[in-house]
Formats: sequence, C-alpha cells, structure tokens
Amino acid sequence: MIKASELKLHAIAKDAKKVQCDAIVIGVGEGTEGPFLLENPLSPKAATALSESLGLLGLTGALDEVQRLPGLPELNADLLVLAGVGKTGLGGDVDDESLRRAAGSAVRQLAGVSSVLLALPASTVPQAAAIAEGCALGAYSYNEYRNTSAKSQPEIVREVTILTEAADEKPLKDALNRASIIGRTVNATRSLVNQPPSDLYPESFAQAAKDLARNLPVKVTVIDEKKLEKDGYGGILGVGKGSSRPPRLVKVEYSPAKAKANLAFVGKGITFDSGGLSLKPASGMMTMKLDMAGAAVVLNSVLAIAEMGLPVKATAWLCLAENMPSGTAQRPSDIITTYGGRTVEVLNTDAEGRLVMADGLAAASEEKPDVILDVATLTGAQMVALGSRVSAVMGDEGVRAAVKEAADRSGEQFWPMPFPEELRQTLDSQVADLKNIGDKFGGMLTAGIFLQEFVGEADGERIPWAHLDIAGPAFNETAPYGYTPKEGTGVGVRTLIAYAEDVLSRTS
Repeated sequence: MIKASELKLHAIAKDAKKVQCDAIVIGVGEGTEGPFLLENPLSPKAATALSESLGLLGLTGALDEVQRLPGLPELNADLLVLAGVGKTGLGGDVDDESLRRAAGSAVRQLAGVSSVLLALPASTVPQAAAIAEGCALGAYSYNEYRNTSAKSQPEIVREVTILTEAADEKPLKDALNRASIIGRTVNATRSLVNQPPSDLYPESFAQAAKDLARNLPVKVTVIDEKKLEKDGYGGILGVGKGSSRPPRLVKVEYSPAKAKANLAFVGKGITFDSGGLSLKPASGMMTMKLDMAGAAVVLNSVLAIAEMGLPVKATAWLCLAENMPSGTAQRPSDIITTYGGRTVEVLNTDAEGRLVMADGLAAASEEKPDVILDVATLTGAQMVALGSRVSAVMGDEGVRAAVKEAADRSGEQFWPMPFPEELRQTLDSQVADLKNIGDKFGGMLTAGIFLQEFVGEADGERIPWAHLDIAGPAFNETAPYGYTPKEGTGVGVRTLIAYAEDVLSRTS
C-alpha cells in the first residue's frame, strides 16, 4: 500500500527561543554586492557578525544553497542553517516560489534532523503558506524496497515550525492545512510513480486508488477487462492485449451536494511501457515505470480536492494498461475501435498513451463536465521542445490560459503550445477514421491534436478542454533540487488543485 508521508506544521509569531528544535533556518539573499542575511530572529550583534562571515563561508545566497553551522547560545537549537533564497526584489522582497523552494530545499537537505524552525521572510499568510508547502514537499523519501541499506538512509524531517508575523491570523490555519494536504497528495503521487512495475500494474493500481481514497467522500469504480470489452473500450484493451496483466479503467468521483462546477480529469496510466511490438531500445525502457504518472496525478488531485472540501464536482478517469510485446499484442497496422465508435489505425504500438486516453476522454465527455483536463507523460517530443522541467499545455485558448495561470500560482512550470491547423491532416488514414501517428516533426502537437478528436460535445459545442504533457517533468533523472526529489516528482497535482480553486473563485 502506498503511504503518504506526514509532516507536522506549526506557526509562531515571535520569540523563536521558546521553540525547542534541532535546527533553525535563516534565509540568505543573493545580492548584486554579495550575499546578505534576510530578516531573522538573531540579536543585532549576532546578525552583524554572521553577515560579515557569509563570504568567508563561501555562501552566495543562491537557491538550493544550504550551509550548516553550530547553533548560537541565544537560540534553542543545535544547528544554525543558512538557506539561499536566490535573487531578491527591491528591499529584499522574496517571491512565493523562491520561499517555497528555499524551505523545501532546506528541509530536504536536513534529513536526519527531526524538528526545524524556519525563520524565512513570512510577514503575510501567502508567504507563510508558501514556506509550509515547500516544507511539506521537501519532506519526502522513498525507502519501501530498501532492506540492508535502509539504516543508511536518514529519516525525513518530521516537524516544522514557521516563524511568521501572520501566525495569529485566522486564514493561516486553513493555509497550513492546505499545505499539508498538498504535500501528502504530491508525495503519494511520487510514491506511485516510484513503484516498480513488477508490483504496480493495472489491478494493483486500482487497489491503490481504493486504499488512498479510504475515509474520503469519494466513490471509486473499477471497470475490469470483461466490462471494458462489453462496453467497447478498444483503446485500453488494445494496448493491454500483450500483457498477462489485464487493463483497468478506474473512475474516482467526488460529488459534493452543492457543487458550483463540474471538472473531469483524465490520466494516462501505462504502468510499464515496453513500446509493445514497436519495441523501445533497452535504454528507453529503464524509466518506463513513470508512464503512469498522469493517472497518479489525476487520482491524487481529486483526493486533495475532496479532502479540502472544495464545492466542485471532480472526477478522475485512470486509464490503466501495461504495454508489452507478446503473441497476443496488437500489431502495427491493426485497427481498433475506441469507446464511442471511432476507429484508429495503429501504425506504432509505442504511441499507445493516446489510445488509452482516447477511451478516457470519450467516457468523461459523456457526463458533459464543464471542463476536461487530461494529464499524460505522452511524448518524448515534449522533452525535445521544453526540456525536463517545463511541461506543455495545449488545447482551447481559454482553458490553456487558465491552466498556465494556475500553474504559475502553484509554482509549477507549464508553457502554452499551439495546434497548427495543417498537422491534423497528417493523422488521416487510408483505412480508418484516423491513425495514431502523424509526421515526424511536431510530435507533441500532433499527439494533442489526436486527443482533441475524442473530446465530446455539450449543447452542440465541444467541451472546453486542455491537454497537459508532463513527459519530462514527471520524472527527475538528475540530482534533487529545491523541494523536488530524484525520480517521481508529482508535477501536475498542484496545478490541478489551483485550477479547481480558480474556477470556484470565478463562479463566486
């Protein structure tokens, strides 16, 4: 069972010395004339002495820079920790994402320390909330499969206190609770992505969804391979044909009594992608446990929305299959009939994610939601275009812009991409309604255009929709940074939550 890590979050307004903790974190800004201390609880004499020593310590104030020093007598902590917050604005102002990242980096690098006090700039509730969220995201580790090496791994930070002038303001309690929920659901997403495909396959993923949803006001419906065949889910079935472990479609529904909006989230859940008969090279398979990240994102986004009690109906559709080569696998040139009756000529079995998503989008459309967002590690072309840290969003202009705005607010990087009209004709097939690949160039865009074909209508118009391609950012193959660990990142969860909140703010 996936277990989401839990971090205790507190806030105090003053007198840091009264807090018993193992370490106290102070911010260092990256100034044009060198590093400088940000506001802190030190006495003027101690602050001056420490400021004069920053250069000698080799500090620059850059993000991810964390330096441990012995605690000072005036502080009730064994460690004094200096954390870079990056470049600041006029007067030393720090934006929310820099605070989020500095706090997350400090907490991540302080693994092995039990309790931490953060004395970063936090005069407002949003600043304190950003710090709390960074801490919740930074306090993560994945050690489920460690045996002999388990003792060598330091324990994550378990308790954080934030020094903030806003500690006594009523909205802060809700902000800290929101930060805890976000941390827990993002970390649960990371752990799902990190699961080995030997243990995470469509059936066990469906069970994990049930386990994570336990005690929350959501309904989980699992559609097995027999029901999928009966109802005509040819995309999911076609991709799963080559595996001994059959596919699933999982619907997770949160439907509060007085919902002000109806949102559908569709997620790609390829629990392992070998490429099928269009086999990937060995090096291309090494990280393919990540190919179910979209399904993990939409699952945990709906669970977070439910736990927050937001007055919005939110439904996650998890399109789960394992793409394997075998004597029963679908072949290049096969034609499948997707849910709703559209036929697809499969020319490349490694372009499988769009096939399972086609079924999910068509099924979600039948319920006529106000908006559909789909999330998928869909194309390698996304990484070619935007690299490994920036996700793509494409689709209807209004929805695309709203997703970008939500991502910016949440601290995730998404970039809007176009749908060039001429690319649609490259999906035309001689023998079916369309084929699953187009021209070589613009592959990310062509994949999105393919998905658009399966978005249904409501009241005679296509349902507002956007497609989020998170292929690169979903999995960090390099060193940890900020609040982001190595391997599963959980990217997308915060954006979907912020999107739902923004929809509600526009309807109130």
